[in-house]
Amino acid sequence: MRLLVIKTSSFGDILHAMPALSDAARAMPGLEADWLVEEAFAELPHWHPHVVETIPVATRRWRHAPLTAMRELPALLRRLRRRRYDLILDAQGLLRSALFAGLALGPTVGLDRASAREGLASLFYGRRIAADWGLHAVERQRRLFAGALGYEMPRGEADYGLRIEPAPPSTPYVVFCSEASWPSKRWPLEYWQSLARSVAQAGLALRLPLGGEADRARAEAIASVSPSVHILPTPRLADLARLLAGAQAVVAADSGPAHLAAALGRPQIVLYGPTSAALHGTLGPDQTHLEVSFGCAPCYGRRCRYREASAVTPACYGSLPPDRVWARLERLLSAKGSDR
Repeated sequence: MRLLVIKTSSFGDILHAMPALSDAARAMPGLEADWLVEEAFAELPHWHPHVVETIPVATRRWRHAPLTAMRELPALLRRLRRRRYDLILDAQGLLRSALFAGLALGPTVGLDRASAREGLASLFYGRRIAADWGLHAVERQRRLFAGALGYEMPRGEADYGLRIEPAPPSTPYVVFCSEASWPSKRWPLEYWQSLARSVAQAGLALRLPLGGEADRARAEAIASVSPSVHILPTPRLADLARLLAGAQAVVAADSGPAHLAAALGRPQIVLYGPTSAALHGTLGPDQTHLEVSFGCAPCYGRRCRYREASAVTPACYGSLPPDRVWARLERLLSAKGSDR
C-alpha cells in the first residue's frame, strides 16, 4: 500500500505524527509512505524507515512571494499527481492542507469537522475521522491513522521510529535548547545562566546549539558563565539529532528540539510557561515537565502581556526558578547513572 501523508509543519507536529505511521506499518506489512512537508523540515520524515519520498512545499515562503508561488506550484502539482495513492491522509486539518490533499490522486481522509483545526477542511475529504481534542496530540494522530486505515489503535507506548546514530562518544554532556519560536516560551536569560553554572560545577560539559544567528547574543551570555559551555553553530537537523541522541540529559524550552529529544528517548526537562504539557507536552521515556504556577498561565500567547511589576520577563517564570530546575536535573542525572 502506498500512502500520502500530509503533515507540513511544524517541527514538533511532524514528530507527533511519526508514532502513528509506526502503528500503521506494523498493522499493514508492506506499507510505504510519501510525505508532503514544509521545505524547512523536509529532512524529518526521512528519518522514519517507512517514508519513501518527501515532497517539499513552500507555503511559508510563498506567503511573502506570490509570484514565486505561481512559478513553483505547477512543479508541486506534477509531483503530487505523479502516482495514484491508495490513500491520501491529511493529518494537518487545515484548509490549505485539505487543498493539497484534493490536488493529489487518490481517495482522501482527514479529521471530522469537530476534530480538525479548521473545521471547514473536513468538507474536502472523502472520509472523516473523529479524534477528541482532549487527547494528547500524539494520541490524536494515532487515532486518525487507525481510523483511516482500518486497524485497532494500539495501546502501547508511542514508537517514533527514528533511527539516529548519536554523535561520537566524548566527555558526558548536557544540552540546553534555550530558544523557542514564541518569545513567551523563553525562560529568562539569568535563569539559564544560573543553571549553566550548576551544570559546570557538577563537572559536566554543556552544549548550546544555536537556533539561528539571532540567538547568538543570548547564547554567548549563557556561555560566559563557564568555559565548559560550548556554543555550537546552527546545526542541520541531522546534526542536532545526533547531538541530542548522545546527551546525558537535555533541558529545553517548549520547542521543536524538545520534541526531538523526547522522540530519541533522551532524559529531558521541559519548561512550560504560556503553554501546558497536558495536550502537547513531550512524549517519551524520562520526560519531566515543569510548569509555572501563575494566575494567567497557560495563556497561549506568543508574547507576555502581563503588565504588573515582576522580577523576570515573562513574569510567569518567576514561579519556576533555576534552583527548582537544577534539583530535578540533578535527580535525573543521578537516576541515569551519569559519570560526572
